[in-house]
Amino acid sequence: MTAEESHQRMLALLRDVERRTDEENLYLGDRPLREARAALEALGADADPLERCRRLRDLGLAELNLANEEEAIARLGEAEALLPRLAGRMPEAEAQEIRFRLGVAWLRRGESQNCALRHNAESCILPIRGGGVHIEQEGSRQAMRRFLALAAATPLDSSLHLKSVWLLNIAAMTVGEYPAGVPEALRIPLEIFASGEDFPRFANVAPDLGLAAFNLFGSAIADDFDGDGWIDLFVSTSNTSEAARLYRNDRDGTFTDVSEAANLTGLFGGLNSVQADYDNDGDVDVLVVRGAWLRGAGRHPKSLLQNDGHGRFTDVTFAAGLGERHFPTQTAAWADYDNDGDLDLYVGHEQDGRDVVDAPCQLFRNEGDGTFSEVAAEAGVETRAFVKGVVWGDYDGDRFPDLYVSVNGGPNRLYRNNRDGTFTDVAREAGVALPMDSFPVWFWDFDNDGALDLYVASYRGVTDAVAAVALSYFGGSPGLELGRLYKGDGRGGFRDVAAELGLTRLHLAMGSNFGDLDNDGWLDFYLGTGYPDYEALMPNAMYRSAGGKRFVDVTWAGGFGHLQKGHAVAFADFDHDGDQDVFEQMGGTFAGDRASNVYYRNPGFGNHWIGLELRGTRSNRSAIGARIRVDLDEGGRRRSIHRWVGSGGSFGGNPLRQSIGLGRVAAVERIEIYWPTSDITQTFSAVAADRVYRVIEGENELEEWRPNDG
Repeated sequence: MTAEESHQRMLALLRDVERRTDEENLYLGDRPLREARAALEALGADADPLERCRRLRDLGLAELNLANEEEAIARLGEAEALLPRLAGRMPEAEAQEIRFRLGVAWLRRGESQNCALRHNAESCILPIRGGGVHIEQEGSRQAMRRFLALAAATPLDSSLHLKSVWLLNIAAMTVGEYPAGVPEALRIPLEIFASGEDFPRFANVAPDLGLAAFNLFGSAIADDFDGDGWIDLFVSTSNTSEAARLYRNDRDGTFTDVSEAANLTGLFGGLNSVQADYDNDGDVDVLVVRGAWLRGAGRHPKSLLQNDGHGRFTDVTFAAGLGERHFPTQTAAWADYDNDGDLDLYVGHEQDGRDVVDAPCQLFRNEGDGTFSEVAAEAGVETRAFVKGVVWGDYDGDRFPDLYVSVNGGPNRLYRNNRDGTFTDVAREAGVALPMDSFPVWFWDFDNDGALDLYVASYRGVTDAVAAVALSYFGGSPGLELGRLYKGDGRGGFRDVAAELGLTRLHLAMGSNFGDLDNDGWLDFYLGTGYPDYEALMPNAMYRSAGGKRFVDVTWAGGFGHLQKGHAVAFADFDHDGDQDVFEQMGGTFAGDRASNVYYRNPGFGNHWIGLELRGTRSNRSAIGARIRVDLDEGGRRRSIHRWVGSGGSFGGNPLRQSIGLGRVAAVERIEIYWPTSDITQTFSAVAADRVYRVIEGENELEEWRPNDG
């Protein structure tokens, strides 16, 4: 099959997925709405008011899911009006839930009229103030009335009370009446929004740059797709009728949407994507995955997009041998697991006890000729679980990348590479099987000791989780499993140090990633949070590393506390000023839960930096898996910074070019590059800072590369 034939076949399959959406997709399709309308219409004039109330509730929720907010408010309002007649018949908890859902519908109406239609840089940033205050205030005021009544009528320790109090405060902020407009007993304490340290604010400039696309949840990759040296943006959305977008960096702080020229038209959907030069031809290709959360209905094809070197893509999925079986997925990762010089691919799938479809994870071995062979079964990594994140990392330092698989609803896997094409799960022995409900995951070296560490985010307790998150911010204990930060010893052992480093707050993380905001050489991280329900208004969270010894929450000071659902995160130096900006793809699962993407511009910290773009010759061209060590002399005090080449976490893509902060040091004493495939080490001494260098495997000289040179 030719590449063009493969591309056309994919377009036809994705058109078919789009056609099936209404019937099969519980988040985007209208079948639940049609069924709810029919159920209500089937009731006679003398129907039991209890049954009518419940069907009105169900219809109202279905209308809200599809963005029919006025109809949702009307139906839920009719249900609420029936409640006095149902006293003693409907359980009080059920009646209160109807009132709460009506409050949520009104709050969402306010968001749509303001944050969506009048979106600006301050929209939805907690604590809401300035331009984030709503102009159209009826939605929030109606919501406040209901949440205030619920807070007064529910037990203080109940989930409904905590949710109502949390959303009451948010609604009050949106009309400019927090804190004074909230009764003191129900008020979020102002000190919650105090930063752990002095930290500058990162302005959201996405609206100014044309990057604030209003969409559902999806992916984001920051990398140089057209070979001009400047970092572009590839963004996708789970919407089955919306194609991926490529934003070209125009080298002057602006971007241009070049999606049509990039041949992305008709390549609909894509909850996540990961980049790599899979064919070793010198440009960045993209894998897009689809179908997550849809269980049996999510058997959507993944797409392998081959780059022609100028940012134009052809879908070669079928020509490459990746398209014969389709399973619901949102996670995949590249690595050269057999050290043969080309990149292999692992794709994690979603399967649990409720699924009737067998959906084993897949390992594709790169044959070096543009095609892949599926070898998961023989390699021993054919995991059958509800997999939400996969990452590669050589945690035991034996040159061969190992595989971590994050599972929602079961123990996680750590597949140790046996160096013979097979793997052994050692998660329990290594002590990294928890959390039992996890989501994003990444390998990194947070303490710069030269050994890979592991962060595994918890996603436990999604039902009513906004109550647990609220309790966490109020200083209480939510009683749910928190994320784990496993410190590695470089020999295969791990120890959870999350609490020791100050990571004790509950965050339901989805898209996440890490980078160095202040160029001090220590890695910070950002968590995009949320879950499908409209009630899930919780702040995304940014943590700054304090010298690798603890993490400080700088969410409020830095302006990162976005309330909408945060997905793919990318740290990248888009404007080539030496510091990393942060892009986050936003939006929820349901058709009515769109949000605008954000771009946080780094104001700068005055520290030095160095950029390293590695190119493999015997190793894979992307240099994924190569290790970097940067030695610094800070006035007689020596320290080392360690990095591994990759795109970061499991949900969001940083550039493969590594941007390394150096603190106040203006020159690097020594750079060491280790290439696992060829088992060679390159060293470079006395390297000037504040420049980008290209490192070619096996060559003795660094090549300074100015992005304008292309």
